[in-house]
Amino acid sequence: MSGLLTLIRVLASPGARQGRLEAEGLSLKCTLGKGGPVPDKQEGDGGTPLGDWPLRKLHYRADRGGAPLTGLPSLAIDRLDGWCDDPADPAYNRPVRLPYPASHETMWREDGLYDLVVELGYNDDPVVPGKGSAIFLHIARPDYAPTEGCVALSEPDLRRLLARCGPQTLLRVELI
Repeated sequence: MSGLLTLIRVLASPGARQGRLEAEGLSLKCTLGKGGPVPDKQEGDGGTPLGDWPLRKLHYRADRGGAPLTGLPSLAIDRLDGWCDDPADPAYNRPVRLPYPASHETMWREDGLYDLVVELGYNDDPVVPGKGSAIFLHIARPDYAPTEGCVALSEPDLRRLLARCGPQTLLRVELI
């Protein structure tokens, strides 16, 4: 794919739970974590970490619209996919198979928020226990209610953005 984005900017005021996602030719409403943008993310604080985060991989529900057009590596989610959010567990901030004994998120969700979910390169190289897990770019709730720390867009906006993303794309969360 040619013409892929290299930088996506998420702009928000300190403490804001919503912001603007801007990329070449795009300006989209987005929602952030209930703790707003934070410079020092901690597990459970509800903050969206400030900084530059690579888009690692798209996970999607094949039974709900299938794989969108994107230059990102993509993987279909199944009912046994989870993501460990227990800082004391060796699989912290990593995908896991369910059932899993430690605290985790279920990737196969009924609310549709993870029908399209992009794994961001936050706290993954290396993983630091307690610095935050499961920071994703995913579908927003219809009312744009805050996330637990992720960045979220409407499904049509996320699909439009994904069509312009590839492995070189960075998501930058910054204050305005």
